[in-house]
Amino acid sequence: MSQSPAERSWRSPQPVQLAAIFGLFRRGPGDPTYRGDPDGSVTRAVRTPAGPASVRFTARPKDAEVSVAAWGSGADWVLERAHEWIGDTDEWEGFRAHHPQVAMAARRFPGWRVPRTGLVLDALVPAIIEQKVTGQEAFAGYCALVRRYGAVAPGPPGEAGMRVPPDADGWRLVPSWGFLTASVDYARADTIQRVCRVAGSLAKVTALPAREARGRLQTVPGVGVWTAAEVAHRALGDSDAVSFGDYHVAKNIGWALTGAEVDDDGLAELLEPYAGHRYRVQRLLELAGHQRPRHGARMAPRTHLPRAGR
Repeated sequence: MSQSPAERSWRSPQPVQLAAIFGLFRRGPGDPTYRGDPDGSVTRAVRTPAGPASVRFTARPKDAEVSVAAWGSGADWVLERAHEWIGDTDEWEGFRAHHPQVAMAARRFPGWRVPRTGLVLDALVPAIIEQKVTGQEAFAGYCALVRRYGAVAPGPPGEAGMRVPPDADGWRLVPSWGFLTASVDYARADTIQRVCRVAGSLAKVTALPAREARGRLQTVPGVGVWTAAEVAHRALGDSDAVSFGDYHVAKNIGWALTGAEVDDDGLAELLEPYAGHRYRVQRLLELAGHQRPRHGARMAPRTHLPRAGR
C-alpha cells in the first residue's frame, strides 16, 4: 500500500505553465525520472539532501493556484522549496524586449519562469552526458543508466515505473563498462566521477551569486561554460546563463532575431542589451519554436572517442 503524500498548495504571484517550466528537465520521451500527465500535472523523481522524493505538481494557470504532492524521505525538503521549482523567486525586473520576436514569445508564455531546484548533481550529471553528442544519444544513455543503477521512485510514481537517479556514491559505483554500454565514453564518465567525488562541495554553489556559482562549477576538469550553464538553468535559477558553446543556440537565436546565423561572439553582442536576462531570451525563443531551417543531414551518433569538457 502506497504511503500518503505530503502536500502543499498556494497561489503563485503569476500564471503558471508547468509544461513550459518543467520541460527543460525531461531527458527525452523515455525519461524514467519525469512524467507529464494529460491533466497537465508534472511528476519528477529526484535525489535530495534528505533522500529520494517523487514530486507531483498540479496547477490551474488562470487562477495561478499550485498544488504539490510529494512522497519519500525527501518530500519535506522539496515542499519547502516547491515555489522556487516553478520560478516564483525568478525576478523579471529590468527585463525589456528589444526585439518583436522576444516580445511575442514573452506574451505567449506569461507563466514561464526560470526554475531553481537547488539540486546541483541532478542537473550536472545529465548535462555531462549530453556534452558534444546528439540529444537522442545522450537521452538514451542517461535513461539507460538511471533504469539500471537508479532506484524505484517513492509512492505511486514508483508503482508506475518511475525511477530516482543514483546519488553521488551510486554514480561512482557505476563501472566503466556500464557507462560504455550506455554510449557514454571514458572522458564523460571520468568527469562524472570527478564531480561526484566533490558533490558535497558543489552543492554549496547554490548559496553563491550566479556568476560565481558557474565559475566554481568550472573548477572541475571537464565542466566548461556550456555545462555550467545547463546546471544554472535548472538548479540555480540563473536568468543570465547563456548556453555558449552549444551547437545550435547561437545559430538559432541569430536566425530568429536577425535572419542570419551567428557564432558565440555574435550571440554575445546580440544579447548584450539583455544583460541579466540573456538566458531568459534564449529560453523564450526556444519555447516559441524559433530555430533556423536545417537542410543538411543530422549529426550522426558518435563512437566512444575521448572528448574535452565544455
